[in-house]
Parts: sequence; structure tokens; C-alpha cells
Amino acid sequence: MFVANSASRRVFFSVVVFGSFLGVIGLAVLNSQSARYARADDRDLEPKEHTKDSLASVKEKIADKKAVLVDVRELVEWNAGHVQGAVLLPWRDLQDKLTEAKVKEKLPKDKIVYTYCAVGYRSLRAAKILKKYGYEVRALKPGYDELVKAGFASEK
Repeated sequence: MFVANSASRRVFFSVVVFGSFLGVIGLAVLNSQSARYARADDRDLEPKEHTKDSLASVKEKIADKKAVLVDVRELVEWNAGHVQGAVLLPWRDLQDKLTEAKVKEKLPKDKIVYTYCAVGYRSLRAAKILKKYGYEVRALKPGYDELVKAGFASEK
């Protein structure tokens, strides 16, 4: 490619330099996002499926103080309604913000931990992280609405 005059050359080189700069910035952003997702990648961790415990059994264990229920939905979902007595521990916070020490402040290690969300996806992902922290955790497939329909008390 031939650039005819000096003004055209300056514009051409400015565009090339600026484009290179944007490319470097773009790569840095992609690398930081890749690191974030690599950190959050829990596909190989247990549990790999939802618990087979019946909702009646879950309710009984919670009533007998042998288990705790953890809501892993976001705060806005929690504020719209949650199962009475549940502990809020959003999956995103578990993934990005909460250290194992902070989780230990919120959850007892001597009880079964049942996680729930809206449809089961975040419940399973959160269970994997909690399992890695040493909890006996079981992810529920039924979400908040199904738990309420099954007789779990709801509160706002």
C-alpha cells in the first residue's frame, strides 16, 4: 500500500498505532475475563447431580435442626420472597467474593447444607463450591416456587 503525502502518512500511522493499542487493551480484557471464568469453572467438582432426597425428608431434617437451607439466588430474588429460615448466600458471591472463612461465619459445618435457587442450576454450582470447602452439601433441583408449593413457609 502506498501513501502519497505526509499528512496521509501521519493519519495512516496514527490509525495503525491506535488500532494496535486497542488490540492490546482488548486482549488484556479478554485475558482477565478468561481468568475469572477459569477460577469459577467447577464442572469437574462434585456433586455432579441434584440430591435424590425427597422434599419431605429435607423439611424433616431442617425441622430437626440436622440441616440448613441456603438460598443461592440474588438479593433481589431473596427480597421478593424466600423460604423461612433460609440463609442467603448468592452463588455469584460464592464464586467471586466470599472466602471460605466468610462462608464458615454463615454456615455450620456440622449440618447438612441444602442449596436452592429458582430452577436448580445455581443450586448445583453453589453446592460444588461448598463441597470444596468441606460441607456436606446437597443441591435441590426444585426451586423456590416449588418449595413453597411443597409446603415450605415463605417470607419476604
